[in-house]
Amino acid sequence: MAADARNRVIGEHGTRGAHPAPASGRGPARAVAPAPMPLPEAEGPRDAVTRLHAHGCWYPSADPDGTRAAFICDRGGVPQLWAGPVDGEHVRLLDASPDPVKEVSWSPDGRWIAYTTAPGGGEHTRVLCVRPDGTGRRLLAGADPDTSAYLGCWAHDGSAVAVTLAAPAAPAAGDGHWTARDGRATLLGTTEYAVGPDGTPATRAGGGLSAYLIDPDGLASPVLLATEPDAPTLRVCDLSHDGRFALLRRGPRGRREAFVRRLSDATTTFALRVADGDHWIGRFSPDGRTLWLRSDADREYAALFAVALDADGTPRGRTVVAEREDSDLELLAMAHDGRTAVLAWNTRGASELDVVETSPAPGAPDLAGPARPVPLPHEVVTRVAAAGAGRLLLALSGSQRRPGVWWAHEGVSLLRTPWSSRDEDAVPPGRPPVRPVPTRLTARDGLPLSGWYYRAPGRAPNEPAPCVIHLHGGPEDQERPVFDPLYHELLGRGLDVFAPDVRGSGGHGRTFVDADLGTGRFAALDDVADCAAHAVTAGPADPTRLAVMGHSYGGYLTFASLVWHPDLFRTGVAVCGMSDLLTFFAGTEPWIAESAAHKYGHPERDRDLLRALSPMSRIDALRAPLLAVHGEHDTNVPPGESEQFVRAARERGVPAELLVLRDEGHWFLRADNRRLFRRAAADWMERHLHPS
Repeated sequence: MAADARNRVIGEHGTRGAHPAPASGRGPARAVAPAPMPLPEAEGPRDAVTRLHAHGCWYPSADPDGTRAAFICDRGGVPQLWAGPVDGEHVRLLDASPDPVKEVSWSPDGRWIAYTTAPGGGEHTRVLCVRPDGTGRRLLAGADPDTSAYLGCWAHDGSAVAVTLAAPAAPAAGDGHWTARDGRATLLGTTEYAVGPDGTPATRAGGGLSAYLIDPDGLASPVLLATEPDAPTLRVCDLSHDGRFALLRRGPRGRREAFVRRLSDATTTFALRVADGDHWIGRFSPDGRTLWLRSDADREYAALFAVALDADGTPRGRTVVAEREDSDLELLAMAHDGRTAVLAWNTRGASELDVVETSPAPGAPDLAGPARPVPLPHEVVTRVAAAGAGRLLLALSGSQRRPGVWWAHEGVSLLRTPWSSRDEDAVPPGRPPVRPVPTRLTARDGLPLSGWYYRAPGRAPNEPAPCVIHLHGGPEDQERPVFDPLYHELLGRGLDVFAPDVRGSGGHGRTFVDADLGTGRFAALDDVADCAAHAVTAGPADPTRLAVMGHSYGGYLTFASLVWHPDLFRTGVAVCGMSDLLTFFAGTEPWIAESAAHKYGHPERDRDLLRALSPMSRIDALRAPLLAVHGEHDTNVPPGESEQFVRAARERGVPAELLVLRDEGHWFLRADNRRLFRRAAADWMERHLHPS
């Protein structure tokens, strides 16, 4: 493609969003537009020097004809960018740097592969691109260590890629972290951000998020698409084929919103609530007159919506074209022709896949044909990517395997890519993974709960066993039947694992997700105790040898469960958890705080509630020994949250230890650190749960 052709999408509206930020007042704050920066070549060998026995491959993105894929793989001990043919073994490491890779996107014209990395393993990310042959590596956004950059979609001609840049937070008034405001907190607000009586944002003053179109060749200036001051999230999900409209996602957790931005005058023409989870929430039809959205607007479970748009982007009506009872539409992908939709449904934690053909309907939203099911070889789909005419790439995980990538041509069964781990490679020989058993129970207030029970091998069916209650993060995450090396380690030590979904978890409908908002979080703490009791009464758990463990929000629940139910658990392992919600708000990233205020409460107006919900407020009740684990570069939940709880426990004579993992953030991504974490946690549990 010639340079002038590549500039076409940018050039048509390239000057409209480029006005300077207001010099004074409370105008939209935005970061300085990034410029591509050449970097040294970092291509690696065709295979990792030190290869993991069982590696995972995930987040695939295909070239235009679907014969090659770029993907993330940890075969070298850290998630890195690889690429190669979907039906061949000769894959190549495109970036050998030690910074973990998080997202990948191959350009529609095949010339570039864009990807995000986390420098030092922390939570700040930057966007880079590289040629498919490993040359031309350059940094597109996120060079400033005080900012983060996130990958959006490509323009359909490949001329530019959308990037969201988080500007550094501005100093706040008052206590140095938050601005005190009067007024009542809005815990269940609307899709709009909560605001104070004076119209200012409800939470911590951040630098705002700005979305740009960036030419990876550096031949055209960046184009500002949208700016959201004090925003918790902003993602460019699609651009219309003619370059006139952008589909973006914004809003706090639990109140996400899709909106259409007309780029000629920066007008928002349409907005609709959309589901949590995967941020790729929709696509325009080829003619731009229909918007396909994964949304749970006015419904319990997310479904596929078709929104008819006028020529100026205003809506003319919307229709639900695909839905399932008691199942969320979890992933939505469109083929390159825009006329084939792939729908991944979350059915009680497992995935079911449908392919739906769409067709134009004059004067109304496009029509969707009957669903064609696609059989899956494993339980959970984590990503779907179009891969040329009639071909799909699927990232799959399951209870018996590491994450892998499969490809399918229309009418042909799914085939595992040669570079993905085989099922038998999930663990060393001699001890196969344990298939979990779905379990249902009822909370003390009548709310139905569920989870997955893993029975340690070698025990008689009714033999009482020590059991670890493992709590996922989010809280909007969901426990899924996928292979977890941590569970495998615990089971190998003779410990059962019960992994429930307490209220606030995803996959069970909007009412269930919102059931823990505000004061409802006290009931979520009771759910943990109810799940532990169910593991004893309906399962083989030994009531005298129960432990609690979790990561992120699950770490918070672990801290909280040990002080709310001090006689129930013999020990606990809290991983990257919040111990005091007020210090968490003061220390976390501003955009994370903006989302968290909706979930937990406002850090100024709801201080009493947050203090009452904080484990530190009940530290005197702690009886059980505790291990806390944290990544040293975690800016999502700062390490001080673990440090203060461990320090307070020791001051009260309770045994407590803290493991800080080097070069890790909120998620542990390096193989050596993951092994250290698993062994330390299992050693701790084994020491406290097995009789001496």
